[in-house]
Amino acid sequence: MSSTVLLMRASLFLTWGGRPWTGRNRPHNMSGRAGIPPPTRVARAHATGKTDPMTETESIAYDVVVLGAGPVGENVADRTRAAGLTTAVVESELVGGECSYWACMPSKALLRPVIAQADARRLPGLAQSVQGPLDTPAVLARRNYFTSNWKDDGQVAWLDGISADLYRGHGRLAGPRTVTVTGPDGTLTTLTARHAVAVATGTRAQLPDLPGLAAVKPWTSREATSAQEAPGRLIVVGGGVVATEMATAWQALGSRVTLLVRGKGLLNRMEPFAGELVAASLAEAGVDVRTGTSVESVTRENGTVVAVTDAGDRIEADEILFATGRVPHTDDIGLGTVGLEPGSWLSADDTLLVEGTDWLYAVGDVNHRALLTHQGKYQARIAGAAIAARAADTPVLDEPWGAHAATADHGAVPQVVFTEPEAAAVGLSLAEAEQAGHRVRAVDVEFSSVAGAGLYADGYQGRARMVVDLDGEILRGVTFVGPGVGELIHSATIAVAGQVPISRLWHAVPSYPTLSEVWLRLLEAYRG
Repeated sequence: MSSTVLLMRASLFLTWGGRPWTGRNRPHNMSGRAGIPPPTRVARAHATGKTDPMTETESIAYDVVVLGAGPVGENVADRTRAAGLTTAVVESELVGGECSYWACMPSKALLRPVIAQADARRLPGLAQSVQGPLDTPAVLARRNYFTSNWKDDGQVAWLDGISADLYRGHGRLAGPRTVTVTGPDGTLTTLTARHAVAVATGTRAQLPDLPGLAAVKPWTSREATSAQEAPGRLIVVGGGVVATEMATAWQALGSRVTLLVRGKGLLNRMEPFAGELVAASLAEAGVDVRTGTSVESVTRENGTVVAVTDAGDRIEADEILFATGRVPHTDDIGLGTVGLEPGSWLSADDTLLVEGTDWLYAVGDVNHRALLTHQGKYQARIAGAAIAARAADTPVLDEPWGAHAATADHGAVPQVVFTEPEAAAVGLSLAEAEQAGHRVRAVDVEFSSVAGAGLYADGYQGRARMVVDLDGEILRGVTFVGPGVGELIHSATIAVAGQVPISRLWHAVPSYPTLSEVWLRLLEAYRG
């Protein structure tokens, strides 16, 4: 590797969970699978501590205790430390959480070469150079690099840099404002919070109740994003984001993928055309897409997975991935000690305060408001600011769009699905807007009407929709489907969250010739 590349890699900054990482923080050895966290790190106590002679457990007081050190928990800690509040963070696995090691980062590292190759194959002068298969070992090695080979040294160092104390182990509530941490060696530590405990434990994969499924050792999103080789044959069960992205990735990396979808189509939380275009592309890539299909049984016979569908079809594969939903990671965090149901979603107000409490916050996926890393980080920034305001006894600005209200959760949530083509949306779909009682009109245009799309790739196929509120003449939602649209969605997010009037959007002139000129086509179609 050249000295120039080494220098670029060493100075590379990534923002994972709202904090900077440098290339130097990430190990470069590429061996091994998802690892086990290192031993408990000795935390510094910023507040006075004591030992309980009855239980012989250390008891340490903080202003704030955060359960979970994923991106959401890290952002809560970042905001509370910025406000001068002493903060402890409890983590039983890797600091950085699901997103950094088994979701966002590794999945997108797998998908980026797939999407880049597909784009290149649409460009004369380049297409002939990229007709061969992807270099799967190289793709997997790069994926490993972006997970730091499942080591969290860099993120631990980041926590240390903001003077937040890390406690390795299983954290459980033990009554109001109290958390006990059972370390890897069995040591029990009691943490008390003067102001707040924030639960940011996220979710885990939900598996169906099929007899003998555990013996099959099915893949979940964790195995799908950390596998060190491509299975020859892979069954993917599900039709949502994880299912479609992993079907896209592993088919391109050499697996023969069969996608089994119980519903009528893919990506059913987006506009129908999004799932239709993605399904057509998957089929063109060689994926066997079967909608309206349920799995009745799964066995593993001599190493081969055998799935039997409700239609009686017998499908054999080397691995089977279930991407059939998520459940809250709250079954063993002591919710019963504070009058809440173990294993339940935690209902929270717009300041992320758990209903019925004045000290417990539920932030990120665990509150079921919007199961997306970026939205959880947004909530964490809001929650951290609200905790700080209450601790300082200053006004809490919890009116809609106030500094301490996660208003965007209700109608301005963006999402990108990194399939080929990409699908990106923000706000409400047409069906959701109508169900909410808004008087709306959907406006659709094809990307083929945009000069920038033709330049982007020969035969560019994609569609855009905006859902216009006819009473306020603002946008309730926007959906883009097509190559490269993931980088286009933030403009729509600003329009929706900012409630920018249609009359003002006419003055936001898109640069020519770019994909963003789709905005002009949409506005022209609306005005007629």
